[in-house]
Amino acid sequence: MTSSGTTGPGRPAADRPRHTFRTVFPVLALCWLAVFFDGMDVNIYGAVMPHMLDDPGLGLTPASAGSIGSWTAFGMFFGALAAGNVTDWLGRRSTLVASVVLFSLGSGVCALAGDPTLFGAGRFLAGIGLGGLTPLALAMVLEFAPPGRAALTTGLLMSSYHAGGMAATGIGLGLAPAAGWRAVFWAGVLPALIAVPLLLKYLPESPGVLLARGDRARADAVADRYGLPRPTPVQAPAAGAKGRLAAVRALFSAESRWATLLLWLASFCGLVLVYGVSTWLPQMMRASGYGLSSSVTFLMVINAGGIVGMFVAGRAADRFGSVKISALWFALTAAGALLLKSHLPLGVTYAVIAVTGVVLFSAQVMVYAVTGTVYRDSERAAGLGMVTGVGRMGAAFGPWLIGVLAATGSQSMGFTAFALAGLLGAAAIALVPLARRTGAPGTTERHTAARAPQNG
Repeated sequence: MTSSGTTGPGRPAADRPRHTFRTVFPVLALCWLAVFFDGMDVNIYGAVMPHMLDDPGLGLTPASAGSIGSWTAFGMFFGALAAGNVTDWLGRRSTLVASVVLFSLGSGVCALAGDPTLFGAGRFLAGIGLGGLTPLALAMVLEFAPPGRAALTTGLLMSSYHAGGMAATGIGLGLAPAAGWRAVFWAGVLPALIAVPLLLKYLPESPGVLLARGDRARADAVADRYGLPRPTPVQAPAAGAKGRLAAVRALFSAESRWATLLLWLASFCGLVLVYGVSTWLPQMMRASGYGLSSSVTFLMVINAGGIVGMFVAGRAADRFGSVKISALWFALTAAGALLLKSHLPLGVTYAVIAVTGVVLFSAQVMVYAVTGTVYRDSERAAGLGMVTGVGRMGAAFGPWLIGVLAATGSQSMGFTAFALAGLLGAAAIALVPLARRTGAPGTTERHTAARAPQNG
């Protein structure tokens, strides 16, 4: 096998492996590893923020801490938009590698920073890498996903984000008290040393991207090796600026425009929750009267719930539909946020946080699963990129809003803000099927194949 995962001329149909989780496991595992380090990097900041606020030499305040959390999200926004351009000439595999290198370098800058400005620059650089990674990894696994298992595959991939969050919390608890918060960010450089060599050696290029670049032989060879159907021109994303513009215009066709806007709103609300909680939960719980160690441990507990939630949501969505599960999960997240506003006994608080983690993160991931059923194969990467990119505004808004509330001593209002985001997200995603039904005639026929994973 070459580094791009090809094997020479395409195999006869009878010799191709079946398209199952077993045949595409290497791709899913490598994308899982990349997103694991994504989750670790995002959660490192929240895990060490209480220690950073206690460091007089850094000069970090609650207000500047919230702004820096937003800088990370702004970097993600630009990274998500730039990834499509870079993919045209680097391919998805090389762009994934570049994303990992960027957020690892950003973590190194944070470890060296002597003031909030340089630290914020490091988080912005990390955000550029993080923003490009998630939509590319999602597009890869959706392309390689076995038939009827799109939602489950998405949930399996994003469980790695929460495993990474738990690793970040564990590193923060283990290193920060004794070695300082900088040591935790030095640990964030590890992805470049571990993941990059593995991705370069073993991750194949997308067959659809290879076909779009005119390399039919390699596209067929990769598809044959992993048991995928050979890509067709309609499935291949169009290359070049004209192709990207056409894909974006297709998101606003008569049958998709209202669904597109609702998906953007749902993603915005979901990322308000994901990044607001990941950045501020330990400090919010500390301000509510819990001890420092317990407050940081809450971040590990909510990410552990997130892992469970990905498996539960993926299976439930494949059975009942991604829309129903996402809407229900958003509503349950709102209920959990309101419960956390009260100072409950420690054991009860752990239970509420765990259950909230089960539904909070997978509510957002199911938005991505819904996105994968709304658009055609040739539009899916553009649709996911725009849903994640616009959603990054929520990722910026959430940490900034809680930072403003913290600066005024009103951190408890953050739980109310999270509850409102959950309710708005539930309404937005629940309306997507209605929006599609009000589209142009022919929508049903056009999207029958795309809807199959949701109803499988």
